[in-house]
Amino acid sequence: MTSLKQLTVKIFADSADPARMLELHGKPYIKGLTTNPTLVRKAGIVNYRAFAREILAKITDKPVCFEVLADDFTEMERQAVEIASWADNVYVKIPVTNTRRATSSALVRRLADRRVKLNVTAIMTLAQVREMLAALNPATPSYVSVFAGRIADTGVDPLPLMAQAVEMLRVNRNAELVWASSREVFNIFQANAIGCPVITVTADILSKLPLIGYDLAEYSLDTVKMFHDDAQSAGLSL
Repeated sequence: MTSLKQLTVKIFADSADPARMLELHGKPYIKGLTTNPTLVRKAGIVNYRAFAREILAKITDKPVCFEVLADDFTEMERQAVEIASWADNVYVKIPVTNTRRATSSALVRRLADRRVKLNVTAIMTLAQVREMLAALNPATPSYVSVFAGRIADTGVDPLPLMAQAVEMLRVNRNAELVWASSREVFNIFQANAIGCPVITVTADILSKLPLIGYDLAEYSLDTVKMFHDDAQSAGLSL
């Protein structure tokens, strides 16, 4: 497979840069957008509500995910209800636990029963997938984000786990598995091969999409030229 048009997995852009988000939204292969507090901090955003409303005023036709900021479940719930009220295309990101390791399953259940569209995030085990699936309301659209890239960072192959998660989510047709924290373009094709519905991809990885299908001999030559040009630019000599 050498073309984005052949993919069935939906690519969600992972960014908190307003200009970049709006640019990516215009790409036909971008089917949704996600943010998180770390990306928001890196983007220098100081007014979270204003940032979100600016984005949602211009992006109305694709899902956009915003995360709660609290660690206390009562405050998380209040924030989730507010975030959900910002627009119909908003999904509220709820972490699978708080920082004290307490599960968010009861909160997820309450919000899903209130028809708040959720993106349960920071999941890394099948036990967590199972627990959140039990809490989600099948009548409410939701995402279940498993951080495959972070799993891979520990030296564990995430592919078997993600494939099992795909099968587990078949019990809830309104819940879509997300391959989160992707690390390279190839992850898009891995997610597609196992039937994962959604993958989140950062802007730096998205910038490499034009390389899909590129002739490897030509890419080899490009690399040789890059090394040569950099040596010349640096004034290196022996």
